[in-house]
Amino acid sequence: MTKCRTRFPSDMLVLDREASVPMHRQLYEKLRSEILAGRLKADTRLPPTRLMAEDLGVSRNTVISTYDALLAEGYLESRSGSGTWVATLPADAVTARNALDKTGAPSLSSRGSRMAKQPRDRTIPGHIAFHPGYPEIKSFPFSTWARLLKRHTRYSQEDLYGYHWVTGHPRLKTAIAEYLQASRGVDCGPEQVIVVNGTQAALDILARVLVDEGDVCWMEEPGYIGAQNALLSAGARLVPLPVGRDGWSLDDEARPAPRLIFVTPSCQWPLGCVMRMEDRLRLLQIAERHDAWIVEDDYDSEYRFRGRPIPAMQGLDKSGRVIYMGTFAKTLFPSLRIGFVVVPPHLADGFKRVASNTGHYPSLLLQAALADFISEGYFATHLRRMRRLYAERQKVFVSMCHRSLNRWLSIEESDAGMQLVGRFTQAAEDETLWAAAQKQGVNFSPLSRQFFSSPPEQGAILGYAGIDLKAMREGIACLRAAFIDAENSGTFEKQPTSG
Repeated sequence: MTKCRTRFPSDMLVLDREASVPMHRQLYEKLRSEILAGRLKADTRLPPTRLMAEDLGVSRNTVISTYDALLAEGYLESRSGSGTWVATLPADAVTARNALDKTGAPSLSSRGSRMAKQPRDRTIPGHIAFHPGYPEIKSFPFSTWARLLKRHTRYSQEDLYGYHWVTGHPRLKTAIAEYLQASRGVDCGPEQVIVVNGTQAALDILARVLVDEGDVCWMEEPGYIGAQNALLSAGARLVPLPVGRDGWSLDDEARPAPRLIFVTPSCQWPLGCVMRMEDRLRLLQIAERHDAWIVEDDYDSEYRFRGRPIPAMQGLDKSGRVIYMGTFAKTLFPSLRIGFVVVPPHLADGFKRVASNTGHYPSLLLQAALADFISEGYFATHLRRMRRLYAERQKVFVSMCHRSLNRWLSIEESDAGMQLVGRFTQAAEDETLWAAAQKQGVNFSPLSRQFFSSPPEQGAILGYAGIDLKAMREGIACLRAAFIDAENSGTFEKQPTSG
């Protein structure tokens, strides 16, 4: 008995030629999903590969590779002399897929659910990057960097292509330790340096190693979202350590005893203030009294424009409870994805094992090139140039904001950092203004996202370091247009008129 043929509905297959996903993968996913959803029924004959290719405007090889993959996985079957057909799948396969479509995927773990619920802050392609923490990329010495990479790619005498040195390339660990000793007063040797895939990898490892479910962690408020996310995902109970224009509030005796204290004392994120020496010493005493860890994120410590930099808190620690972390994402370029943690000597072996088990270690090839970049003096030269450039850009940026945005935004110069906090002169929701700025092609970070406990303050965290004067001028003009639109739509509360 001949099976009844079902006509193939070719109009269901719409491929996106602008997408980054290859055409053969798009076609595979669409056919597979239609079969599993039951919309492309069993015993439906597919067109010959040549006709399918003509209908879709793709190469025949694209269709052939798609058919072959679906045949191999049992979604299609080839019938001798009769072509390619949709196979008869077990009844529970389609039922299960339909159930997933209605109810969603199997639930995440409690840790996964906590991670998925956390806010995120990111740059947006095509938008003028007033996003904070974004460095100047165009001035980076890429020709030098390429030469160093080529040196190790073509003439390497080291084994850079295996699973060796999971805590970091020995020469890079030495270069980092020497740099930190000289520039930040960090007391460490190379064996204490753990090289990781950037700041977030460092925070993930620290949360896994130091925090148990329910542990109290003091977290700066406002404070770094990435640290909040890592600690909350580990099950920590976050207790706010308030930070204002006058510094850190360390006087609350009712605050529960911490297991861990997270701080950014060299350039507080996001406010940019610097922790006074007396407060650093007091915080060390508090940690010792409660037998707590201090995680010192030395954020933007390289970019101090006035006065002498205060040494890192780690160098003041006499009891081995400060863990120091830094990154090259802000000093070189973000996609390098190399950061580091400096741990007390008695933790080094444990961290080595965790780094190995989590896979949070970057390419040894990049590490070897970076070790040369530091040891041959290019890093120090680049930092000096960027420090001068960012100081100049900050002055110009603040001046432009005063001229164009002072009706809505109050912003002042800072002694350090790559971003400034603008506070609204009229009541408004920063998320609403952020959405208005997006429509004008501008990106900044809403200040309210940095709060997790107390009522959030509204404002805009504006990065200025990574944009030249032309882009800065255009971005501020777009931001002004966004604020005018928001004002006209009633987003800003009207100021009372005098008289």
